Amino acid sequence: MRDVRIALLDMNNNHVNQGFKNIKEISEAFKQQSEENISIEVFDVRFKNEIPNIEDFDIFISSGGPGNPHREGFEWEEKFANFLDSVYQHNKESEAKKYLFLICHSFQLASIHWELGNVCKRNSYSFGVMPVHKTEDGDQEFLFKNLPEPFYAVDSRAYQFIEPNVDRFEELGMKIVAIEKFRPHVNFERAVMAIRFSDEIFGTQFHPEANPEGMIENLKDEKNKTAMIENFGMEKYLETIDRMDDEDKIVLTQAQILPRFLRLAKKNILKEIEAMA
Repeated sequence: MRDVRIALLDMNNNHVNQGFKNIKEISEAFKQQSEENISIEVFDVRFKNEIPNIEDFDIFISSGGPGNPHREGFEWEEKFANFLDSVYQHNKESEAKKYLFLICHSFQLASIHWELGNVCKRNSYSFGVMPVHKTEDGDQEFLFKNLPEPFYAVDSRAYQFIEPNVDRFEELGMKIVAIEKFRPHVNFERAVMAIRFSDEIFGTQFHPEANPEGMIENLKDEKNKTAMIENFGMEKYLETIDRMDDEDKIVLTQAQILPRFLRLAKKNILKEIEAMA
């Protein structure tokens, strides 16, 4: 039997990033725990213009990254847009599905590309461990099955997705499965935090790969620390540091979402390989 092949898309544009390290660790742990052969290859999309050929892989995880998610005229942007369309189109036409997980910057790029709503700059940079709320569709979401309401996740973003185009979602059969917390004291629309783009494509605005060690590392960055104190105040900042490794917060989210995505994808891929044999 052939390998189950994973492509990791590094969207960090040559910036050192804790999230991508976590994605690699989760993928490696999945490989170690699998009886089947799993191969993992990394593509540096923004810095080296590398993009995987979708025929060569079964599973893709595309990371977060810095900067503006709107087109700025770089060569990789067109390649990434074509990659999104290729995976989406392939799944419509082929029995052997391709599985794609989009995180933060990649999630924003896909939401802009498929014209799903308004991806705009936030009033202030958001960083911290945030409550994320499931929508009605989110209650049925397989990847959220073992998570409470709300669940907690690491948020790190200068941009947000608001004002979803409901008609466009219906036309494409896409579903909003999570939104940010309700903030009655501010007159801002709640941002979209996760989308089920298709049976095989899923994306989150938050960072499901984040772990406490990475979070502590990120808080050494003055920008992140300042953003967190501005958003929550010093007391909340200290409480978050204290709660960082609570079993029911980001530790649980990290153990659930991406590992469940990988296991389900593998199970379906192996079924398809057997069916074709």
